[in-house]
Amino acid sequence: MNERVLVIVDDPFESTTLVAALRMHEMDVIGEARTEAVAMNMQRRLNPDVVLLDMHFAGVSAIHIAINLRKKNPLVGIVILESCVDLRLIGDNNKEIPSGSKIVLKSLASDLNVLCNAIGNSTESALTQQEVEWIYGNSSLVEKGIHDLMAHLTDLQVSTLRLVVDGLTNAQIGREHFVSEKSVEQIISRLALVLNLQPDRNKNLRVQLVGEYYKWLGAPHH
Repeated sequence: MNERVLVIVDDPFESTTLVAALRMHEMDVIGEARTEAVAMNMQRRLNPDVVLLDMHFAGVSAIHIAINLRKKNPLVGIVILESCVDLRLIGDNNKEIPSGSKIVLKSLASDLNVLCNAIGNSTESALTQQEVEWIYGNSSLVEKGIHDLMAHLTDLQVSTLRLVVDGLTNAQIGREHFVSEKSVEQIISRLALVLNLQPDRNKNLRVQLVGEYYKWLGAPHH
């Protein structure tokens, strides 16, 4: 079956490049949407078999869009492009992603075979309500290692890490999580232990945590 694909990417250059590449691989791209409203309208009119969605959608949660698309058509396949290995790092919840969705790391997007295979398998995954699948393809052992490492962190630990990156003090983080400042210190110490960050007089622990965060996020940081 040659799946009919709706591409939902808000960056014009990225959308145009991606659509052209997919069509060169004989994928049947039936439309492009760059806003949620246009995406929902195109789904109603064109009834795609699969939607290819960029997680970093400006101004709205891509997971929210995916949920609404699935409500309109419970069998639509969903493939999500993501740059980091754990959605909690950007404040999203892995548990809210619709069942059967495929998440492809953006670092693999240049390998169209990986992306096309994910698109081709997504409708069956939606039909059978399989678990959400992260697709790594030939990604580096570093990325896989980071994903395995993140699996050992609790939601509270990841949330605390994000607040550290935002520059909040232990007291401010404690107020955010309704815990004592001492508890925050313990959470940060546990984070350092899990992440194997060694004590170093020449390196501030918070600076090390921020560095790890941006490395996982897949974003440049100086």
